Amino acid sequence: MTYPPPPQPNTSHLRARPPAGRRWVWPAATVALSLLGAGALVAAALVPSGGAGPASAGSVSQTASAPASPPTSPAASPSASTPESARTPVATSPAAAEDIPIAELADPAWVARVAAAGAIPERALAAYAGAELEVARTNPTCGLGWNTLAGIGLVESEHGKLNGATLLPDGAVTPAIIGVPLDGDNTTAVPDTDGGAIDGDSVWDRAVGPMQLIPSTWKLAAQDGDRDGLRDVNQIDDAALAAAVHLCEVGGDLTKAENWIAAISAYNPSIEYNNRVAAAASHYATLR
Repeated sequence: MTYPPPPQPNTSHLRARPPAGRRWVWPAATVALSLLGAGALVAAALVPSGGAGPASAGSVSQTASAPASPPTSPAASPSASTPESARTPVATSPAAAEDIPIAELADPAWVARVAAAGAIPERALAAYAGAELEVARTNPTCGLGWNTLAGIGLVESEHGKLNGATLLPDGAVTPAIIGVPLDGDNTTAVPDTDGGAIDGDSVWDRAVGPMQLIPSTWKLAAQDGDRDGLRDVNQIDDAALAAAVHLCEVGGDLTKAENWIAAISAYNPSIEYNNRVAAAASHYATLR
């Protein structure tokens, strides 16, 4: 079987008026952004560690599937410096947006509600939603959805909690989540590219961090999502934004189902993995 598309979510809760003395600093959440895709399959670009993931909703499909009905983007966090009278949401200037930690971009009330509904750690959801909003600003034709990042985060690292790891309030994941050596034994063979500097292995590369990025991909796509002046693959804002940026750059228009499937295949080419991420993303798309 293939997983059915998620139902179209209720979007009214994403359009709440800002509190007194505040005004939205990002466009209203009216653009559906669920599909995360890539125009070409890059098998070695992002390789997982084979982390734990959700149980399938049914038998595993023999055909890769994608969540076809996207959720609405998360509401943006309000600013304290603009008047209540202006009700039409407007974007901040690019210079100002670049200085805001991505975990602060989404409406905290939305994050708390959806995190509780989906059993997603609030700190992880803030990173996924913030990464969506940030790439929507920097690459508006991408079509990245927070629910896809959340699906990958669940399957790859249980949102930064795999193997007893802890996701801290500052977004750091400790101890570091390091995958198996990519030595060709049931994995794509990826010889060492970083001298062990990132993954501790000077023979084979390993996927690292809450989004399980391999060193060569991190070198190309590393981001400073928490705006602390550092790029840390073990920090969930940095890792989520790096994954988002990389896949957007690879895929161009990512709203097409076939491109979404290709992007997930870049993490892991197995159909089972693809459908596990699709099932998780489809479930997250229904959250209110």
